[in-house]
Amino acid sequence: MTVDQDLSIGEREMTPAAINEYLKPGVFIDSDHPCVQGFTEKALEGAGPTAIDRAVALYYAVRDGLRYDPYSMDMAGDNFVASHIATQKSAFCIPKAILLTACARAAGIPARIGYADVRNHLCSPKLKAAMAGNDLFMYHGYVEMYLEGKWVKSTPAFNRELCEKVGIEALGFNGRDDSMMHPFDKAGRQHMEYVRDHGHFFDHPHECIQVTFKEAYGDLELELGGVKGDFANEASAG
Repeated sequence: MTVDQDLSIGEREMTPAAINEYLKPGVFIDSDHPCVQGFTEKALEGAGPTAIDRAVALYYAVRDGLRYDPYSMDMAGDNFVASHIATQKSAFCIPKAILLTACARAAGIPARIGYADVRNHLCSPKLKAAMAGNDLFMYHGYVEMYLEGKWVKSTPAFNRELCEKVGIEALGFNGRDDSMMHPFDKAGRQHMEYVRDHGHFFDHPHECIQVTFKEAYGDLELELGGVKGDFANEASAG
């Protein structure tokens, strides 16, 4: 059976066989690759014995192990393969979600990637200009892991250092409750607004996202290539 964006799969049947499909490697979520397995093993050093213990350890390893950097965006397909992402020091939301999904599968936790359009009210002026003046982030990546009989969502995008700089509470994850973007920052300003949920996928739908980005932002890679900077400093100053 092939699992894709058909939301009825896993929700309609919810059989062990359907759930276990999300343990298999994909093209982009190549959970069987040695680089992914190595990242996973290192992240799980000292972790407890339960699936929730492993899920929590992996979440923090990805959240803080790779610095969030939208200027690192390069839409070449190889840059969205988990085994490549595992070797990087920075990434934006989609690659980080791909990596966490792959690591969860490598650790024996059924996992799938999800996407939503979000409005980031604290987007830096430089990044907003590169995005054709748009503060709507299309296909923001998140992760669903199957833990204690239910799918639990998490967003490992923003590392703690970035959150501290911009005055946002870093998102924690306990493996039992959904951990999505906070709607307000510490000062009470509106931060992240979910506009549309595209649902979950077995593997990263790269071509679809490429087309969507091109339509929404134009040649985003070219624009971002000309405005490389320190997103954390820009966002905290803005």
